[in-house]
Amino acid sequence: MTHHSKGMDGRQVWQKLITGNMRFVQGLFQGRNLLDLRSTLTKGQEPEAAVLCCSDSRVPAEIIFDQSLGDLFVVRTAGLVLEPTSIGSLEYAVAHLHVPLLVIKGHESCGAVTAAVHHPDTDEGHITAIVKQIAPAAAQARSTGKTGAELVELATCQHLKSVAAALRQESRIISEALEQGRLELVVAKYQLHSGKVDVLKATFM
Repeated sequence: MTHHSKGMDGRQVWQKLITGNMRFVQGLFQGRNLLDLRSTLTKGQEPEAAVLCCSDSRVPAEIIFDQSLGDLFVVRTAGLVLEPTSIGSLEYAVAHLHVPLLVIKGHESCGAVTAAVHHPDTDEGHITAIVKQIAPAAAQARSTGKTGAELVELATCQHLKSVAAALRQESRIISEALEQGRLELVVAKYQLHSGKVDVLKATFM
């Protein structure tokens, strides 16, 4: 296993993030000297993980994992939908910043997934492109017979796993890093009520 320049592999970075999430859940945030950090980071960045997460204002990765400036390379899109620039941003983190961990973090009560579940044929500007990308996962979840909030949450989990599969398929940089053990991948879901991040799937589990 190739280790990151800070000495941690992907599994260790994930443990650090989960420890931070536990602080967040308990409201025990770690103190930091942001003035010193800001000065240090003018020399460059060495984030420990890349995180793909939703644009939803309630789910910022840095706060949820109790991390700070320079710790995470975050890409946010509504519903975690993928397109060339978001994939390219994650590839940059893997190929040039050498992050050992990629986290796909969805969340409970996702508005984009809810729209795909209840209004799959919506025609509303570029919002339609977001809904259409999530619609296959919504259709698969709907086939189980579940309804209401339970259906939305099942569709969310299915969509997050689909995003992970799509990244492996569409990105040679990411798939090779995973195959060579230079990168670990975690698919996780954030619970709005508890503040806890639950693992749905991980390459090291």
